Amino acid sequence: MIDKRVLPLAIGGLGIGTTEFTIMGLLPDIAKTLRITIPEAGHLISAYALGVVIGAPLLIRYTVSKPPKQTLLALMILFTIFNAFSAIAPTYPTMMLARFLSGLPHGAFFGVGTVVASRLAGKGKEALYISLMFTGLTVANLGMVPLVTFIGHAFHWRLYFGIVSVIGILTIISLIAWLPALPVKEKTHDKSELHFLTNPQTWYVLLITAIGFGGLFTWFSYITPLMTEVAGIPERNMAYVMVLAGAGMVVGNLLGGYLSDKIGAAKTTAILLTLMMLSLAGVFFFAHYMPAALVLTFLCGGLSMSVSAPINIMMMRSAPSAEMMGAAFMQAAFNVANAAGAYLGGIPLDKGYAYTYPSLVGVGMAFIGILICIGYLIRYGNKTNAHLA
Repeated sequence: MIDKRVLPLAIGGLGIGTTEFTIMGLLPDIAKTLRITIPEAGHLISAYALGVVIGAPLLIRYTVSKPPKQTLLALMILFTIFNAFSAIAPTYPTMMLARFLSGLPHGAFFGVGTVVASRLAGKGKEALYISLMFTGLTVANLGMVPLVTFIGHAFHWRLYFGIVSVIGILTIISLIAWLPALPVKEKTHDKSELHFLTNPQTWYVLLITAIGFGGLFTWFSYITPLMTEVAGIPERNMAYVMVLAGAGMVVGNLLGGYLSDKIGAAKTTAILLTLMMLSLAGVFFFAHYMPAALVLTFLCGGLSMSVSAPINIMMMRSAPSAEMMGAAFMQAAFNVANAAGAYLGGIPLDKGYAYTYPSLVGVGMAFIGILICIGYLIRYGNKTNAHLA
């Protein structure tokens, strides 16, 4: 049975995942209403990602000395208000501002939530509890994103932001009702909070995330043309493909947390990156076979979320005196991975190559991530997870 104390974090993850990923399927609708081009509408995705990268360390810096429950409530209130603003933003510039502001609490919420989840866990279950928090993000991709995309198409895209705001309100209520009032772990100063960046171990983890994990985004960023033009799946059935990928994310997320607690975070990350590389190679060679493409969609979806818990555990171990700031930087690194994967994966497409070639770029990125992870294991080992609370 799931510990209800961690449910508010999962519900918050559901709202964050819904607002981050639903917009990709509604760009044509938004572009039509705001009288802009689809590429211009795509800048709304970049605005949100920029908000995550800037907001994660910035907001953590000013909230690290506050009680975690108070901080999470404040962040979710901001998240709810800014998404409600997105629902009524009348022009393209105001929508860009709204999406940037909506991204600001994202990384900080997961940063604080990661530490809170580890403190709520019993000894040896830290990674599992972190994966439970990220379950909300995976469930968003499994069910909420297809559902809200359908509602946005059928009625109006502004309802999408309204639904996200409702999830935000539910998160606030659940935080008040179920999350215990954990004490501030210790008093810190800005300089000590950022001192972890001088630790080489930190940069190993950030590079593994930004480069190795970025390999999956070479695949995910171009999944629609890959499945429709290469695998031959009708465009009307892409919603089912995304549900399949979301189901993989749910399974992979929980599996990654379980393995991390059993065999150690660094070894789990190395194994998952190796499987990621092999799966992306499979996409390159076998995506034109529809059954194989569907199986690989499930596998790649699973691997895209499986590394979340172990890589966050690695970061928390490298920043024991600045866990929240370290977790916030992890969210920034994940968004760098998102941007890098989409950009590098698009290079072969600009050169006229087929939609399987972005995954080949992903193979290279995952391989570099494996090499960095091996370097981490050689230098720091794969110590049994210590209690992080």
